[in-house]
Amino acid sequence: MKTFIILGAVNALISVALGAFGAHGLEGKISEHYMSVWEKAVSYQMYHALGLIAVGILVQVTGAPLLGAAGWLMLLGIVFFSGSLYILAVSGISILGAITPIGGVLFLAGWVCLIIGMVRL
Repeated sequence: MKTFIILGAVNALISVALGAFGAHGLEGKISEHYMSVWEKAVSYQMYHALGLIAVGILVQVTGAPLLGAAGWLMLLGIVFFSGSLYILAVSGISILGAITPIGGVLFLAGWVCLIIGMVRL
């Protein structure tokens, strides 16, 4: 499904843009702790953007049904994990930290679906 390749590329683009914004636009405006939080969000978004691209390629090559679920779970993981960390870093609203683990679980579930989908081939 080329959808995951497109979503992966869009998320990679956003990750690079937000990484540059963090390095140049937020420098000196947020604490080192929150800059670290921002960088973690950027890193995980990029990792999973690349995961989405891989899923998109694998779906086209193998047609494994669980790979679609893997892609959607990774995308939701980006929204919940990285999204909550971006907002936390700029707002300091600590309750958002409670949302971040949901994204982490979604990431894990996505990778598990990818593993099972490939094992079943």
